[in-house]
Amino acid sequence: MIYSDIALDAVLFAVLLDLFVLRSQMMSRGIFWLTYGLILPFQLLTNWWLTSNQIVMYSNAEIIGRRLAGAPIEDLLFGFSLILLTLSAWEFFYRQARKTSKAGL
Repeated sequence: MIYSDIALDAVLFAVLLDLFVLRSQMMSRGIFWLTYGLILPFQLLTNWWLTSNQIVMYSNAEIIGRRLAGAPIEDLLFGFSLILLTLSAWEFFYRQARKTSKAGL
């Protein structure tokens, strides 16, 4: 499995988990897109720093071939997945905590 396949699988996993397991439907909220927009420049900056200092290197045979800020564009998919999962889980556990506190436990 190449890097691109894993990145696409990560997005699919995050979206399905968000929609059908955690049920937060985070991608339909403006705050998700605002948060992602705020984090994206820092992800690009970090990608550039890591790749320009050869801390992280990618095999050209394992990526689509296009790069943004030194890293393969597939890295954006991983970043998207991480943000989606983090916010979805946060919302899910927040709802669970509220249910518990309302039940008087």
